[in-house]
Amino acid sequence: MSYTVAIIGRPNVGKSTLFNRLLEERKAITDDFSGVTRDRQYGISNWNGKNFNVIDTGGFVLHSEDIFEKAIRRQVRLAIAESDLMVFMVDVTTGITDLDEALAQELRKSKKPVILVVNKVDNTERSYAANEFYGLGFENLFSVSSMSGSGTGEILDFIIEQIPEDVEDAVDIYAELPKITIVGQPNVGKSTLLNALIGEERNIVTDIAGTTRDSIHTHYNLYGKEFLLIDTAGIRKKAKVHEDLEFYSVIRAVKAIEEADVCILMIDAKTGIELQDLKIFGIIEQRKKGVVILVNKWDAIEKDSKTMLEYEKKIKEKIAPFTDVPILFISALEKQRIYQAIDKVLEVYENKQIKIKTNELNEIMLAEIEKFHPPAYRGEYIKIKYITQLPAKTPSFAFFCNHPDYIRTAYKNYLENRMREHFSLSGVPINIFFRKK
Repeated sequence: MSYTVAIIGRPNVGKSTLFNRLLEERKAITDDFSGVTRDRQYGISNWNGKNFNVIDTGGFVLHSEDIFEKAIRRQVRLAIAESDLMVFMVDVTTGITDLDEALAQELRKSKKPVILVVNKVDNTERSYAANEFYGLGFENLFSVSSMSGSGTGEILDFIIEQIPEDVEDAVDIYAELPKITIVGQPNVGKSTLLNALIGEERNIVTDIAGTTRDSIHTHYNLYGKEFLLIDTAGIRKKAKVHEDLEFYSVIRAVKAIEEADVCILMIDAKTGIELQDLKIFGIIEQRKKGVVILVNKWDAIEKDSKTMLEYEKKIKEKIAPFTDVPILFISALEKQRIYQAIDKVLEVYENKQIKIKTNELNEIMLAEIEKFHPPAYRGEYIKIKYITQLPAKTPSFAFFCNHPDYIRTAYKNYLENRMREHFSLSGVPINIFFRKK
């Protein structure tokens, strides 16, 4: 097992800024008010040739009935259980608070090594003030300014010294795994689906839209299936994106689509497919990602034997012309059909990797072209002679012909539909190019 460090502290002491510093990338969203980080975030830090895991957590509040703060408390305790060493972060500008003392007690209970990091120490006066924090009873104290990065090198040196010789380096085990991103509007049930699949509260789930702000990466390895699940912030309509934080969350969600092999687009059965859902579908199609549509909260709908078929028909009318998309009706809350959904997603992932032999491609598609030739253009007859698959991340095909510029979109759609009929391409946007023979 590799070494794991958790960053813990009350709200707004600068945990996510330090997390980003240790990872040398802007992975966690940071802002000037508390409660920005709600779920626990993971990353890998590299220092002096050694790699270790870092967990960023939400701001810990001990005695609060606030729905988020209760959930964050649960998340922080999970992070403490997962870690080998804890970075306890405090703020020099406020001095020791009751919350700091309560959290110090909580950390001592864990019997794990703790380093105390006093943040916002950016002048001599604050450097003296930092000594007050020895009063919390931790031997290893570091003064830093996580905003400017001063002092972080000393923390990293200390962490590296604590890692036992026989501990494996943390590695990006996800590099070769299928990446599946869950996207949709806020409050459609993305985090509920993720928690239902992995059987633990990986994400904070409430009925308040906007609970997930960062993209959360989760390694799924159950029932002989292994992949990386990415839960994203809900993509809101532009008019509703008020805070900077929301804006960054939307950018993060689009980035998560770009990172994915297959996207799960979740829509709410109660509202049906809306304009915003179609925009998200458009982003997925534009980025040439595999896609599966999950209609969630199906348990809350009154239905008869025809409801599902009619619902599916409506969705396909709206997403046309790319209608070769699997659509499943689920309830993330009741765990209804969620494992079938994962099977379908992995099937789409396989479809995206398809490699068709050139002789098979030509035999089938030239016969289809023979049945219906491309229409002549300005008196010129168009002859397609040869087809080949191109090396690309998305199934891409080149049709070699005498007049590539004369082929119209309608005929291109005809070829795409015939290809989907003969080959396993469900859920995958494909590229068709016409090239001069």
